[in-house]
Amino acid sequence: MADVTRHLVEGVQVPVYGEAKTVVDLFRYRNKLGLDVALEAMREVLRSRRATLAELARVARRDGAYGPIRPYLESMS
Repeated sequence: MADVTRHLVEGVQVPVYGEAKTVVDLFRYRNKLGLDVALEAMREVLRSRRATLAELARVARRDGAYGPIRPYLESMS
């Protein structure tokens, strides 16, 4: 998976996920974590240009979370 890097922390391999995947996962678990958390993360990632709307849409489609994130992607385009 391209948006996962592995880092060695105290002798243990730890996966570190990219910004787009993290935002998509926040939308996937919005009922547990809160929609406000997902929206704020999306705004920040887009504002800082660490991901694009197209990249978020691509990752959401790939990970099966396009339905929940689609209205917010459309409103920000």
